Amino acid sequence: MTAGLLLLLAAAGTAAPTAVTISSPRGEVRVPVRMDPVSGPQLPAGPVLEALGGTSFSDGVWAHVQLGEEPFRFLLGAALFARGDRLYPLAAPASARRDTLFLPLQFVSEALPRLVAQRFSYDRQAARLTDRAATAPAPPPVTVAAPPPRRTHKVAIDPGHGGVDPGNSGQYLPGGLKEKDINLQMGVLLREELKARGVEVIMTRTRDTLIDLRHRGAYCSDDCDLFVSLHVNSLPRRANYTAVRGFETFFLAEARTEDAARVARMENEAIRFERPAGATDGLTGLDFILKDLQVNEHLRESGRAAALVQQHLQRVHTGPNRGVKQAGFWVLTTARRPAILVEMGFGTNREDARLMTESASQRRMARALADAITAYLAEYDRRTDADSALGERRGR
Repeated sequence: MTAGLLLLLAAAGTAAPTAVTISSPRGEVRVPVRMDPVSGPQLPAGPVLEALGGTSFSDGVWAHVQLGEEPFRFLLGAALFARGDRLYPLAAPASARRDTLFLPLQFVSEALPRLVAQRFSYDRQAARLTDRAATAPAPPPVTVAAPPPRRTHKVAIDPGHGGVDPGNSGQYLPGGLKEKDINLQMGVLLREELKARGVEVIMTRTRDTLIDLRHRGAYCSDDCDLFVSLHVNSLPRRANYTAVRGFETFFLAEARTEDAARVARMENEAIRFERPAGATDGLTGLDFILKDLQVNEHLRESGRAAALVQQHLQRVHTGPNRGVKQAGFWVLTTARRPAILVEMGFGTNREDARLMTESASQRRMARALADAITAYLAEYDRRTDADSALGERRGR
């Protein structure tokens, strides 16, 4: 344990707990504390954020955590975090181990209750974080206004697969429906919702036809704000595979987990329908990802759009929020703008299959996706305006 953290715990007159109980609107969750030899006591971010209704993603340098309206950024490997434009010191840094983000115990036990005191409190003796929203009445549904009319927004919607490429068979999809059919149904509904919000929409396909994976991203060119590819997830046969359900959103980067790599392989297999047997593109692994994509603004923007999609879908989806993930998808490589891929649920799960095929729940999901997209566009406008104003002031 670090010397700074030892001093911190000594000053508090207590040792690090073995677990922290989180009381939230979703009930109570006991999260084990991990003792890192360098960083001291840490909590895995996944179960903490799931309990608090938060999301996270990492661009490899910063870990971005969103709790309601509160954004936090952790500089990985450095003992500090940011809230807005202000930096706060920590006794130990946040860290990433393989596919898992770990947050310092100090952030949960001290920083959150101090900075967001109206919502969080921490009982050190009981090692319990209480989200006061747990006892408050549920807030009314949030309606996200369409982006300001000062500029026209354009979004490309890509209903995955099509034509001779059915996607996955989705064993619980009714009436012989395939993944390609659900993707198109949801794509059309999402187009209607976005148009009602004043957003211009480009569709990669509006009928049951095959579009080359390498050409889909090109539908989102310089005048396009966001590329959204819609898909249905599935699992190969294995023990309890039909019990797995939920929704997740990907953006383009090297896969951090084997599950993310599995989903990418599954979706990338569609390329076999689009090139002759034995043909090769001369690309291996993730060579097809533009090297500067890792550091340009689209990575950050894509991650933020993905986080908003997860937040909004969580309000209407009955399955678990599986989070924002990163993987190398062919369909995202040719988009020269922010791009995300949404896995709306598992066709290999009965409950998810019903959710993705019943008209009422399809409409709710389409509205949630549209709300997330318009929220992203509004945020992007505000950031762009702020950057422009700052540039003007500096130029004077």
